[in-house]
Amino acid sequence: MVNGPPAFTESTAFQRDSGKNCKAVTFSKDGSLFAWCNGEKVNIFNVTSAELLPSFDLPKVVCLEFSPKNNVLATWQAYTTAKDGTAGVPNLQLYDVKTGKCLKSFIQKKMQNWCPCWADDESICARNVNNEVHFFENNNFNTIANKLHLQKVNDFVLSPGAQPTKVAVYVPGSKGAPSFVRLYQYPNFGGPQSALANKSFFKADKVTMLWNKKATAVLVIASTEVDKTGASYYGEQTLHYIATNGESAVVQLPKNGPIYDVVWNPNSVEFCAVYGFMPAKATVFNLKCDPVFDFGTGPRNAAYYSPHGHILVLAGFGNLRGQMEVWDVKNYKLVSKPVASDSTYFAWCPDGEHIVTATCAPRLRVSNGYKIWHYTGSLLHNYEVPSNEEMWQVFWQPFLDGVFPVKAVKYQAVPSELPSAEPKPAQAYRPPALRNKPVTSSKLHEDEPPQNMKPQSGSSEKPLSKTALKNQKKHEAKKAAKQEAKADGNQEPTQSSASQSTPRSAVPAVTSGDPEIDKKIKNLKKKLKAIEQLKEQAAAGKQLEKNQLEKIQKETALLQELEDLELGL
Repeated sequence: MVNGPPAFTESTAFQRDSGKNCKAVTFSKDGSLFAWCNGEKVNIFNVTSAELLPSFDLPKVVCLEFSPKNNVLATWQAYTTAKDGTAGVPNLQLYDVKTGKCLKSFIQKKMQNWCPCWADDESICARNVNNEVHFFENNNFNTIANKLHLQKVNDFVLSPGAQPTKVAVYVPGSKGAPSFVRLYQYPNFGGPQSALANKSFFKADKVTMLWNKKATAVLVIASTEVDKTGASYYGEQTLHYIATNGESAVVQLPKNGPIYDVVWNPNSVEFCAVYGFMPAKATVFNLKCDPVFDFGTGPRNAAYYSPHGHILVLAGFGNLRGQMEVWDVKNYKLVSKPVASDSTYFAWCPDGEHIVTATCAPRLRVSNGYKIWHYTGSLLHNYEVPSNEEMWQVFWQPFLDGVFPVKAVKYQAVPSELPSAEPKPAQAYRPPALRNKPVTSSKLHEDEPPQNMKPQSGSSEKPLSKTALKNQKKHEAKKAAKQEAKADGNQEPTQSSASQSTPRSAVPAVTSGDPEIDKKIKNLKKKLKAIEQLKEQAAAGKQLEKNQLEKIQKETALLQELEDLELGL
């Protein structure tokens, strides 16, 4: 256990436990208790008073979890059957933390969703058993207080926060019937009329359900295992919004491709989605599912709101290079762009100021370690694991909401003893034939810049659709071209300002008197202007067509021709 910023020294209160079998660790929700299994027993340490609590003789535990108010410790071991094929012993245990007594044992074969779910005040606890959700009240696990029975309930999530507790359940579709997610308020489960909201959809092999903090709405990411169009090996994803008042919608994402991440702002009134084929788009939506701010495109696949919701980090981890963008959410201004290469893990410190990024096994077995950053981009601490060891997990000690006050966003990087962790820019591969030639910029794609999607005050217009935007751009380009053409025609210094305001057709430019020659000059100027535009596009990295390149090559000949004609005047 290590002291947090600014010290970064090893805690003297907690005795380091070194052993190959330390597999499972967890903090309690308020950060006051810490439990771990070292392959011999499960130990609990009180972080506040720095004392060891009674331990449990459970050598094979691989998962641990405290209930929200620290009354119960849940432990899970791999399920095994007896040699003669008879049913195995219960492998999910619930212990009273204070007395060390086992309150209840269950058989829980799968590791996925192994842990029972509690309401924040522990008044109810629920687990999924054979297509039903069983509810227990006040940690009395000997009687099932309530059951939610639906055909094949596959998954459920309890709402956070105060009573009354709501529950979101997912039932996968079968034989042409759609999948659906329903919201209920505990304990009203009687019949389809009792549901607060219902959203059905096709194309879902699995779903992720995300409650907002105020428990007023759920976001559902529905995924299929395979994308039938063959466009993506991530399968196909859709994003749905369901509110407890019965409203629901499909969130329209303006770019095709996978949905990498969706997160609620802790303020519960907006959420951020990262989606689309690389370079991915990131957009913040409000509760009407209208886009509020679009971060443009970039190398990213994850989003993380700070605990107070005032800062948002967009990052590209895993198979991306670890670039992070730190945004001030209130003003949508970029604060910093640190780079944490090879990161497999990211977490905000509960103080809303610091961030940890880490490289952990088994995802990456080399150069394991963690870095502590300030959100302004300063690297404050860098710990590298010795080469003969591996690091598997890193956690911040949690704290309850309200312990740390929210602070104004700083833009100036905080001072740091360490040099910034800028990685060396990788040199692009150049084939031998091009190595001594000048570098021409060729981009595979144009990055889209961030743009504010909020309707400007005073106008209540909805954000424009794709086609409307395209048409608007075309219209603006035409207008600009007209203006330029006008300016070109008015370049002649001999014209007085009075004549410039008269219609253009009424003011002939200096002419040769021969309409044929004038026509030729006009055409040549037009062609040269087009070439100028093509050259600008090429400079911006646009790939030109063969005929466009041929046009550019004709420039000198056209200039010569124009000169000859004008000299002839």
